[in-house]
Amino acid sequence: MTLSGGLTYLAIPGPSVMPERVLRAMHRAAPNIYYGELPELVPTLTARLRKVARTEAHVAIYIANGHGAWEAAIANVLSPGDVVLVPATGRFAHGWADIARMMGVNCEILDFGKRDTIDLDAVRERLAEDDGRIKAVLAVQTDTSTGVRNDIKALRDTMDEVGHDALLMIDCMASLGCDRFEMDAWGVDVMITGSQKGLMTPPGLGFVFFSDKADRARDTAKCVTHYWDWRPRVDPPMFYRYFDGTAPTHHLYGLDEALKMIGEEGLENVWARHATLARAVWAAFDHWGSVGPLEVNMTNPALRSHSVTALRAGSPKGTALRQWCETQAGLTLGIGLGMADDDSDEWDHFFRLGHMGHVNAQMVLGALATIEAGLKAVDMEHAPGGIEKAAAVIAEATRP
Repeated sequence: MTLSGGLTYLAIPGPSVMPERVLRAMHRAAPNIYYGELPELVPTLTARLRKVARTEAHVAIYIANGHGAWEAAIANVLSPGDVVLVPATGRFAHGWADIARMMGVNCEILDFGKRDTIDLDAVRERLAEDDGRIKAVLAVQTDTSTGVRNDIKALRDTMDEVGHDALLMIDCMASLGCDRFEMDAWGVDVMITGSQKGLMTPPGLGFVFFSDKADRARDTAKCVTHYWDWRPRVDPPMFYRYFDGTAPTHHLYGLDEALKMIGEEGLENVWARHATLARAVWAAFDHWGSVGPLEVNMTNPALRSHSVTALRAGSPKGTALRQWCETQAGLTLGIGLGMADDDSDEWDHFFRLGHMGHVNAQMVLGALATIEAGLKAVDMEHAPGGIEKAAAVIAEATRP
């Protein structure tokens, strides 16, 4: 017997749940790609994307996932032999560095492990002793693998304190539209993100936002290639140059609807919703983990992501819980990506819960109630009553 019949819930940290409004907007015949509504739509999309990123900077749209956006960002500002500093708090900073290395860039990694944020003193010390060789600092606001949320404003302040002129380049794949991000106010030069998380659109679009300072670096960048060049994609004289060929037509219609939804709710309200739902998730897991080995990977709530929570089960029952939730209840949780080697005995000790984008209180409470049933079903040691703690957080946040 299984109890998973009915609507399923994909609660992995991206792709996130796609709103019906977005899916309906995409369910249409292909438009003319030469003139008409589609060429008229794209400038409005880029304007609304800037509002979500809180910036007046340029934005280039690529038919790509986050890895493509990583490559585009590197290509336009760096040359083979350049040096970048990469403060890492999880798998994805290392992934961005791997792509940079394949393009001939020298990467200095400051690895702060999987359970802590960027050590700003270490960054300050390294930049203070640099002789100008470091061209950029590559960092991730929310690392999807660890659930660590880094303070980007503090990172910029640290760079300014030592008077270092490096570009500040930030990965916001798992944070844009979920956690507060202020590109201009925080002095970010390059920011990358994708369509499939906080922007609630199917995977396939990558975005690179870049300042005038970053665009000046494009003048001497030797890594740039025809496809990844961001300049033809910003306010081009001919529509096809936005995408270096055929536009991703249906993704654009979906993105249009998703951005309308964010605008209707209000970006500040979107951030507040994510923060409240995240606190509810943490209340449940922190309570369950007060007995037994289960714990949130990032112990300090102030440093946790509002879009994804990474968990440590302390035993192979992490995988058992995931499997039970999916097969018996229709809830799909995320694997513990990057927390242990794939062939390690500890790979099964980790899992993640995504709470990003098109998500509300009943979805989160339903997921948590399912998890609590799963904890009992797989006999994972825990303190009962976590769902009551989560419900209390939501009740208090919405009390008239």
